[in-house]
Amino acid sequence: MDAEVIVVGAGPAGMMLAGELRLAGVDVVVLERLDQRTGESRGLGFTARTMEVFDQRGLLPRFGEIEISEQGHFGGLPVDFGLLDGAHQAAKTVPQSHTETVLEEWATGLGADIRRGHEVTAVRDEGQGVAVEVRGPSGSQRLTAEYLVGCDGGRSLVRKAAGFDFPGTAATMEMFLADVKGLDLAPRMIGETLPGGMIMVGPLPGGITRLIVCERGAPPQRRTTPPEYDEVAAAWKRLTGDDISHGEPVWVSSFGDATRQVTEYRRSRILLAGDAAHIHLPAGGQGMNTSIQDAVNLGWKLAAVVRGRAPESLLDTYHGERHPVGERLLMNTQAQGLLFLSGPEMQPLRDVMTELIRYPEVGRHLAGMVSGLEIRYDVGGGVSPLLGRRMPQVDLVSDGISTDSTRALHAGRGVLLDLADNAVLRRRVAGWRDRVDLVTAVPAGTAAAQRLVGSSAVLVRPDGYVAWAAPGSHADLPMALERWFGPAR
Repeated sequence: MDAEVIVVGAGPAGMMLAGELRLAGVDVVVLERLDQRTGESRGLGFTARTMEVFDQRGLLPRFGEIEISEQGHFGGLPVDFGLLDGAHQAAKTVPQSHTETVLEEWATGLGADIRRGHEVTAVRDEGQGVAVEVRGPSGSQRLTAEYLVGCDGGRSLVRKAAGFDFPGTAATMEMFLADVKGLDLAPRMIGETLPGGMIMVGPLPGGITRLIVCERGAPPQRRTTPPEYDEVAAAWKRLTGDDISHGEPVWVSSFGDATRQVTEYRRSRILLAGDAAHIHLPAGGQGMNTSIQDAVNLGWKLAAVVRGRAPESLLDTYHGERHPVGERLLMNTQAQGLLFLSGPEMQPLRDVMTELIRYPEVGRHLAGMVSGLEIRYDVGGGVSPLLGRRMPQVDLVSDGISTDSTRALHAGRGVLLDLADNAVLRRRVAGWRDRVDLVTAVPAGTAAAQRLVGSSAVLVRPDGYVAWAAPGSHADLPMALERWFGPAR
């Protein structure tokens, strides 16, 4: 084998997956068709859940100063994200280009092999491994690996070549996305509709203005190259009457409202993550964030299987947990599209939604949906409210030293928090100490104890989700450890 895992695509999902695999010591090669990063920033900022994901790997300081915000929207209607109980708020104005740079530096620093200018032309599952045909700077070659993960975007060659079903609806319109210098425009939030469509204006650092232009009725185009800025300026003038042709485009792109999701995230030794598995209208910046979280869910599981620490059946939980998340993503982006892309006939519904969002319960529900904080996996029966949810950030004292539950996840391993200095518990986890770190600690203060809702011990998976809690889980600890980390040694 040329690698234990081959990842196709060096976007945020591919880079996050490569880093997660390297944390576990897996030999990974990333194949990227482009010679260099595009510099485009389709995604802009992080949801609260992605902020937590980066924090649990110690990555947040690498992004520099991050502007956070409690204000968000659902279909252009304002939503107060301050209603959510979490360690982080959403991050604003972090360009996707910067995110890709940070993640690539992290992954390569851990030893990932990133090969740019290498285009995958064919994929074949050979039973005991996967073979890919690659066209690169030195010509064509054949590479093999135990597993292959397609993180190669909405037009994924891996998805097509491996025969994944990709049902859904085709695009019905085309929209423009552009970052432009030299414009002096007042900010306009998504949701400010015009008679002929919708526009958005957002200021970015460096004197750049982010534009989104949706001209209602504009048919989707089959483009092989990005649109020209002249097209954006012409659509803008038709919608607003204003001339922005003097602007200097940094980059221009187009997108549609196609909505599709693969029926399975895994076929034998080939898996999909990110836009390769689901495409949708970019509403609320959820696409890149969901893709990163796909990678974090998959990474530790794939590493455990490759390393022989867990049975192959563990990979089935990747589809079982992330496919429903993708379904919710498609549902809420379609709903948002109806709200901010439809004409005046939708105004009564906008008015009703505006009234409903003022109720804290409704605002909290919608904020949790688009932030990812509502996610709860099925990890087995029990009554503990922590089960299946991401472990809340809890301040702890361990051996007289202040720490927290998030810092314990930096190494990408499982963590058993022993909050009652339980010797029996320590004996039970002994057979998994090569995969699970034991942290004996006490909550630091009343607030920390309240977040633990009376738990005396909590088993946290490497992706930060709670797999077992005492009291409150129907399964005993060894059963939970074996399910998520393989047999004891």
